[in-house]
Amino acid sequence: MDNKENILNEIQYFLDSQFFCVLATQAKEYPYCTLVAYAVSHNCKDIIFATSRNTHKYENLKQNPQISLLIDNRSNQAQDITDAQALTVLGTASDINDDLYENYLELYLKKNPNLKDFVNESDCALIKVKVSK
Repeated sequence: MDNKENILNEIQYFLDSQFFCVLATQAKEYPYCTLVAYAVSHNCKDIIFATSRNTHKYENLKQNPQISLLIDNRSNQAQDITDAQALTVLGTASDINDDLYENYLELYLKKNPNLKDFVNESDCALIKVKVSK
């Protein structure tokens, strides 16, 4: 296994081990951050989250789909200063409306089964972030 593959495996493990991330979108005047539950594809190229369409974050995504995500493993303890890890992801967000919707929904609900009722609401959008960096 080469170094690049090792790093990708470490990133995959890190992303799989966390349940929430901070989503940063751009509003008209200011950046806007919110906490979202997510899931990641097996190749780390797509990150999935759900949101109501009647939210600031959804409106911001429609105006500007360029986003960043912050995933970390802090425990809110003093040792986080030296022990916590964080990963910033940059990408482009879009609604999932294609024939892969069911696959992404299954992936999302496998990690977040407690959100099944939420994702089945009529105004809930399943969002895919295509990772660029």
